[in-house]
Amino acid sequence: MRMSKRLQVLLNEEEFDEIRAFARQQRMTVAEWVRQSLREARRQQPRERAERKLAVLEEAMTYSFPTADIDEMLSEIAQGYEID
Repeated sequence: MRMSKRLQVLLNEEEFDEIRAFARQQRMTVAEWVRQSLREARRQQPRERAERKLAVLEEAMTYSFPTADIDEMLSEIAQGYEID
């Protein structure tokens, strides 16, 4: 069984009256109107970011790139900056 959590949101009177009017038009309570509005807002949020990052990582893991010891790589980089 899932537990419910209470969310308190403070609105100015004008905002609350507008929301109450929307809820009445749809014959629902303000609380139910707010719940449905929040669900809809969540559905519209892009979920691709995390999924896309995971897909890119999975693809990158399929490649085999040469590697080296970090100290060796830093030494080689430093040698490249040395002036003859």
